[in-house]
Amino acid sequence: MRYISTRGQAPALDFEAAMLTGLARDGGLYVPEQVPHMAPAEIAALAGLSYEEVAFRVMRPFIGDCFTDSAFREIIARAYASFPHPARCPLVQIGPNDWIMELHHGPTLAFKDVAMQLIGQMFQAVLGRRGERVTIVGATSGDTGSAAIEAFRGLDTVDVVILYPHGRVSEVQRRQMTTPVEGNVHALAVEGTFDDCQALVKAMFNDFAFRDEVGLAAVNSINWARVLAQAVYYFTAAVSLGAPGRRVSFSVPTGNFGDIFAGHIARRMGLPVDTLVIATNENDILHRTLESGVYESRGVVATIAPSMDIQVSSNFERLLFELYGEDGASVTAAMDELKATGRFALPQGAVAQLREGFASARSDKDTTMALIARMHRDTGLVLDPHTAIGVVAADRARGEAEVPMVTLGTAHAAKFPDAVEAACGVRPALPARMADLYERPERVSVVPNDLERIEAVVRERRQ
Repeated sequence: MRYISTRGQAPALDFEAAMLTGLARDGGLYVPEQVPHMAPAEIAALAGLSYEEVAFRVMRPFIGDCFTDSAFREIIARAYASFPHPARCPLVQIGPNDWIMELHHGPTLAFKDVAMQLIGQMFQAVLGRRGERVTIVGATSGDTGSAAIEAFRGLDTVDVVILYPHGRVSEVQRRQMTTPVEGNVHALAVEGTFDDCQALVKAMFNDFAFRDEVGLAAVNSINWARVLAQAVYYFTAAVSLGAPGRRVSFSVPTGNFGDIFAGHIARRMGLPVDTLVIATNENDILHRTLESGVYESRGVVATIAPSMDIQVSSNFERLLFELYGEDGASVTAAMDELKATGRFALPQGAVAQLREGFASARSDKDTTMALIARMHRDTGLVLDPHTAIGVVAADRARGEAEVPMVTLGTAHAAKFPDAVEAACGVRPALPARMADLYERPERVSVVPNDLERIEAVVRERRQ
């Protein structure tokens, strides 16, 4: 299995190299040269298996000879040992043919744990075998950073530096990043937006001298391994609801487009996914793109769903690569136009193809708050704002009524207690293991939106 860049100018890599490299040296994102296909009988055989075994069977064709079968199974087992729910990603029914898949049962109460815990174990195994140490630098809108810190804290092969937008994440999200005591993890509060943080990380990767000096690696959703690990729970949910003999749709709260692109990969592998619904908040660039065919950044608005406060959705480039017929030059031209003008128009054929595979809907603050209140009143469930946006989009954009609709429940409500309490009158409590989070001392540096300054901080913090 080989991986190629969406911009066509970087060398093809195997899974191990693509995982450790993250962003390609031509600025593109790695994608598999070919997507393996699972026959209906293979998908049907997943029914009743443990989450760990499904993960092994779905991911195994993508990893080549990076791990032996026994080693990979051990890595998967270690990754999910900290998830208290035996199903790992359970389904909860909220209507006659509507479901929420709870992805918040990991150590930081967000869907990012499902992939990040696995990637932490894979990195540790590979780097230990190679006798190497890397510096992971990531940008987060709230959840990726804490999940990365939790996955890599204390590991002897990795230093972790996470950039997040100062004052633009929830208090729980911030404290999850700033209270770990291990010396190999560091939180930097950037005076800017998430898009600024993401641009800084990409600039560091494109500074090849710095990249090589500190051994830069990435574990946010630009890393293909993250997307691959997230594809697994689409299989577990769909098979539980009757796949491959039944089509299933998914509504996905969407910021950086990685989670929903994982669903697209599952569909390309043969999973009978009917509709993938892009659920957005007021930062609705992807919803507008489906409506108009123009991808245009209009600046980030702070909302009650901060993990979705993104305008430049990095993983959309992976889908563009497909829509443009895997023409790296066309993708590069579109990305250059976006950088220069803040927009680009998709060709008519690409727009039609995009609309065939995806639907979208937008939810504003009032609509999201009303949904949280209604869901609590009708079902007793307390939803976080991101999951609530997914349910709103599911209601608005679903196709045929007989097709099950699964909304991805991306975070625990306790990560956003103020917004949830304002919506439904219930202040969700943190789990017992995190009950003292507000009392733990914080360790954070506020830094300007300046590449040279941040690179200097990364050099200083390496162990």
